[in-house]
Amino acid sequence: MKKSRIVAMLVTGAAISLSLAACSSGTPSSGGTPTLTVEDYYTSNPATDGYTSTYKQCGSQIGAKINAVHIAGASLIQKVLQQASSKTLPDVLMLDNPDVQQIAASGALAPLKNFGVSAPSGDVPGVVKAGTYQGQVYGLAPVINSIALYYNVDMLKAAGVTPPKTWDELRADAKKLTDPSKSVYGFAMSNINTYEGTWQFLPFFWTNGGNEKNIDTPQAAQALQFDVDLQNDGSMSKSSVNWNQQDVNNQFVAGKAAMMINGPWQLPVLNGTKGLNFASVPIPTRTASQKVVSPLGGETFNVPNTGDKTKMALAAKLVQCLNTPATQLKIAKFSGNVPADESSAATFAKTHPQVQSFVQTVKTARARTGELGPKWPTAATAIYTAVQLALTGKASPQAALQQAQAQNK
Repeated sequence: MKKSRIVAMLVTGAAISLSLAACSSGTPSSGGTPTLTVEDYYTSNPATDGYTSTYKQCGSQIGAKINAVHIAGASLIQKVLQQASSKTLPDVLMLDNPDVQQIAASGALAPLKNFGVSAPSGDVPGVVKAGTYQGQVYGLAPVINSIALYYNVDMLKAAGVTPPKTWDELRADAKKLTDPSKSVYGFAMSNINTYEGTWQFLPFFWTNGGNEKNIDTPQAAQALQFDVDLQNDGSMSKSSVNWNQQDVNNQFVAGKAAMMINGPWQLPVLNGTKGLNFASVPIPTRTASQKVVSPLGGETFNVPNTGDKTKMALAAKLVQCLNTPATQLKIAKFSGNVPADESSAATFAKTHPQVQSFVQTVKTARARTGELGPKWPTAATAIYTAVQLALTGKASPQAALQQAQAQNK
């Protein structure tokens, strides 16, 4: 993921009806090499150059020129809606995986099986679910990510603690690592009232048996109580209700948080911070026997319904090329994410040990839309609303979940 970004405007009224007789925005060819337009939201290096280079490499393999268009993430979905309405969709469209089902439901995407493309057999299960709508695979993600627990190696060593594996250990370690005199907190995470807040709370919620169909359960209340306890202990800043994931990383980099929840996209900044000795482990679970269930992040590549069947078939070949194990490894190296293919991920972790915890985590990661499909944003909003109510003291965890569940219809 890079960062969970589910667009609420698509949930109800924004789904559009397409005639499927649209024209591709790809540059037309006049008997020569066809050009495919690939649209994504990679607007900063090294991702911009890395993906553009990869598109061209795959284009060369399938006999196509590539026109790469990079649009800022916040504007991508609105742009896609406009393109669908004006029949100017690109030939290949990248989407953050939680958006796939909403766009597929609008009729803007074509099932990949129409072109003989299926999900690679070695991909982690969550990848297939993330790109599936009503039983049809519409998108494939070459690389994926999730979140883990980063820790400051030197701070934990000085405090005489080891990386926690359970909630009790996390709470005890966080208290020991907290130093109010220096404004240092033992633990930091994003509890903001956006989808980022939900994304960061999900490992506690899901692993403990929480379910987005009904967030008002004892298991969910237990997970939310743990979040509240960390704040009440003084181990987590009350400002976490206003922090996004970048803010959390800033606290960690500045030495103001000994441990944090975050993703592999933070590695470039962490590695570029002089004197910062860090590592990561999977997010602790309530009991040692549990396996963490975290949300699956990553972007899928999809074939829009442009009406040009020949170019759509060629676009599907490009999507297929982007998802081969070799290409997945290439993308992982410049993006810092994890190859979707489990074997490739294991190979990647051997030479990139900093992503080992993420390689382990994505094996059991869940697609956010896997259970509710296009209705997921409603549940995501209810979850971060409950977290906010509880952490700001406006309601107990149980009451907060009851209030939020009333919205989750």
